[in-house]
Amino acid sequence: MSKILVAYFSASGVTAKAAKKLADAANADIYEIRPSVPYTQADLNWMDKKSRSSVEMNDRSSRPELADKNADIAGHEIILLGFPIWWYSAPTIINTFLESYDFSGKKIVLFATSGGSGLGKTAAGLKNSVAADVKITDGRMLNGKFEENELKKWVETL
Repeated sequence: MSKILVAYFSASGVTAKAAKKLADAANADIYEIRPSVPYTQADLNWMDKKSRSSVEMNDRSSRPELADKNADIAGHEIILLGFPIWWYSAPTIINTFLESYDFSGKKIVLFATSGGSGLGKTAAGLKNSVAADVKITDGRMLNGKFEENELKKWVETL
């Protein structure tokens, strides 16, 4: 078992591709964070204020239910946590994930995909979803093309 777990949420498949490349480069285990009710294209329509994703992101207390709680957090030291950036932050299902496990003694490093924005203050926005002693840090954006060697070098710095 690797000391690193790549845990990711991907609504459209973009973050999944990045997570798989990262897991391969880091020789890490991988876990997909899945909602109990999968998102449809209509759910992801950010132009529609009544779409599921818009409603969730406008209510920061929203906690979409997880399909399972089978991530092996205890067996890993570093959690590389990935997601698409929605409305300049992490989707609220990431809060659900963080609140569903004990991350004490773990290091959580964020990575994300986005069509235009960066991580911004995402780490600070997630801090209230974990115990006070858990460190969440910004990692990097994994948009477009990136070399496996580049990812390996980045992971070695963690």
